[in-house]
Amino acid sequence: MARKILFLILAFSLCNCVVKKKTTYGKSRSITVDATEDTGAQPEESLTVSVEDPDLGTTDKADQIINTALTYSGVRYKYGGTSAQGMDCSGLLFVSFGKNEIDLPRVSHEIAGEGKRIRLDKVRKGDLLFFKTSRKGKRINHVGLVVSVEEDEIKFIHSTTSRGVIVSSLREGFWNLSFVKATRVL
Repeated sequence: MARKILFLILAFSLCNCVVKKKTTYGKSRSITVDATEDTGAQPEESLTVSVEDPDLGTTDKADQIINTALTYSGVRYKYGGTSAQGMDCSGLLFVSFGKNEIDLPRVSHEIAGEGKRIRLDKVRKGDLLFFKTSRKGKRINHVGLVVSVEEDEIKFIHSTTSRGVIVSSLREGFWNLSFVKATRVL
């Protein structure tokens, strides 16, 4: 009898630990980011950067890195990958920063040691977000690049095992619960 009760309690607690991810599927792969002065836009306007046209002549280093990362949107996940045939989260950042002449370590827990730690309310585009996605793991194992901050919503690009390179929101339950820290390398 005690075994049955223990089994029921264990089964019930495991069912309650599952976090349902909010998925956002869209037909168009674009994200809105703040306009830079070089675009001639007024400060209250926004600039839409799409995967099809990533180089819009911005001079801001964060915009250039974000544009590079967005060109990989939709690329499938591949552990250790750093190409359009497949890439992992740290590979996406390694390539995106590298193509813009900024060297980063190759793995996420080493990237986490770079830059200056910042509070979440101070995050801006180009900053890095770090996560622990495994219950058993004791170190950071996932990283994303902030592409926009609008009021209290932070959107970041990263590579997931299930959907490849995508833009997600820190508001999504899974990412919010897995968040560890933010750093600024630019």
